[in-house]
Amino acid sequence: MVFALVGLVVLALLGAVHRYVWRRFVGDTTAPGSPLRRAGTVAAFVLPLLSVGAMSSGRVGAPFWLQQVLAWPGFLWLACLLYLTLALLVGEVVRPVLLRVLARRDGATPHAVPEAAATAVPDPATTGPAGESGTAPGTLTEVPDEAPSRTGELVPSGSTGASALAGAAAPAAREPVAESVAEPPAEPGTQPAADAVAEAPAAPAVAPAPGPSRRLFVSRVVGGAAAAAGLATVGYGTYGVLRGPGVKRITVPLAKLPRAAHGFRIAVVSDIHIGPILGRAHTRRIVDTINATSPDLVAVVGDLVDGSVADLGSAAEPLAGLRAKHGSFFVTGNHEYFSGAEQWVDHVRELGLRPLENARVEIGGFDLAGVNDIAGETEGQGPDFGRALGDRDRGRAAVLLAHQPVVIHDAVEHGVDLQLSGHTHGGQLWPGNLLAELANPTVAGLERYGDTQLFVSRGAGAWGPPVRVGAPSDITVVELASRQA
Repeated sequence: MVFALVGLVVLALLGAVHRYVWRRFVGDTTAPGSPLRRAGTVAAFVLPLLSVGAMSSGRVGAPFWLQQVLAWPGFLWLACLLYLTLALLVGEVVRPVLLRVLARRDGATPHAVPEAAATAVPDPATTGPAGESGTAPGTLTEVPDEAPSRTGELVPSGSTGASALAGAAAPAAREPVAESVAEPPAEPGTQPAADAVAEAPAAPAVAPAPGPSRRLFVSRVVGGAAAAAGLATVGYGTYGVLRGPGVKRITVPLAKLPRAAHGFRIAVVSDIHIGPILGRAHTRRIVDTINATSPDLVAVVGDLVDGSVADLGSAAEPLAGLRAKHGSFFVTGNHEYFSGAEQWVDHVRELGLRPLENARVEIGGFDLAGVNDIAGETEGQGPDFGRALGDRDRGRAAVLLAHQPVVIHDAVEHGVDLQLSGHTHGGQLWPGNLLAELANPTVAGLERYGDTQLFVSRGAGAWGPPVRVGAPSDITVVELASRQA
């Protein structure tokens, strides 16, 4: 019942986000009935369906080829949706500022004065008393032939001033005027023609050329900028995943580590996530990167796969090429229990890795232990710290492989010196790190809990969208240091 309710809430949230994205990118920027609006509306329905299909196809046992077809567009759209939405939210702050700036700019633009008004209205600076011209004696002033028609358009035909204006302007258009022009007598109750022109309504400003409205212009500018920012972020994050993980190196001092083990190097790799998107080439890049570091030991700390051995067994085969002096070790992650953990444990053993299922081995002056992931509890195969660490000599240093950082408190209780984990992906997609911090004691890097140190890898692959933003993939070489050295 709880899971069904959570599912409904998630679907409602996705629907609301898609509606918002459609409105800003399509509804506010395209004309009703236009091809662009129709295409955007179709995409608003198809893309979320692809995302749901990508997330559920593996769980419902769909053919692997169908999982691959759905995975790329479905998962990539989820990443695009995240960063397009974030960019639009930033745009909500910019939008009113742009509207205000444009409104001020348009308000400051001087209105053009119609040519007819300039011709028909006498200039007070050049007109003397009683309508006499202010020009020098003997100067002739001509009025263009079209002046009467334009003047008639400026003054409503129903006014008495309009009649007087028409009568006064017509002769002036036919004969030159020398020095002064006598005005016809004004009828009782009427105003002189010049006064009528002065009191005529102001001519409307010249309308700008037809074009997009200010609000439409701003919507397109903000939408275009948001699309560019969101898609560029996803593109860069995808490139980072497909390029493969980088190598980090840290030194961890252990008080109980003997001098002989000083400088022991463990290549830690987690969350490879071989699946419908990241396949054999991805595995090969990781193996080559690990081997280039010449480690003493390789620790694969869970979430190796997203799928069955039947579908992904061949994609995992490059793991057989791992090279380390003391071998390669493997512990399960939660995704192995979604994919058939027992079959994968057997398969990695065939590839030359040694699974540590709540077990321990002695290596080079310290104990290396591994526990199953807590997701195995549903199958009766959860972590058993007593079995892995209960009867050991606590005078020796202990290194624990455990997929999820949340078991650190059990590690402290059992005297572990260093726990190596993954699971968090470092958040993978910013601001996912903020959510990861709520569920994990450490999201990435090295931290101390009492006498136990915890190192969390960001992982070498990606789950869901093959995208990482703010959390680059990595393989970490942990060099153990003896304080006795």
